[in-house]
Amino acid sequence: QVRLVESGGGLVQPGGSLTLSCTFTGSAFYYYGMGWYRQAPGKQRELVATITTTGSTNVVDSVKGRFNISREKGRNLVYLQMNNLKPEDTAVYYCNHPREGGGPFASWGPGTQVTVSS
Repeated sequence: QVRLVESGGGLVQPGGSLTLSCTFTGSAFYYYGMGWYRQAPGKQRELVATITTTGSTNVVDSVKGRFNISREKGRNLVYLQMNNLKPEDTAVYYCNHPREGGGPFASWGPGTQVTVSS
């Protein structure tokens, strides 16, 4: 059974950094890899970063050069390192296994709130 739990969010000033953690159970990672999604108030949830089963990573243009996704080897743990945060990064962040096309494989976890504000 897949279970996803996100942590590490908080309030940070513009230009600051945060590292989010995703703890997962089940074997879906070995089929789908992992992605970080975010949902800002009044907006649709979007996929912002992915890591494949072989460790290849990708991020969307709006966070390129600022966000980095990684997996801790040997553990069911995926990180999202976020640097130079901007107010527009404010959102609830979720992890999930992205299917072909980006849709989530599993039920959503609780998410973790990231607020970027001075």
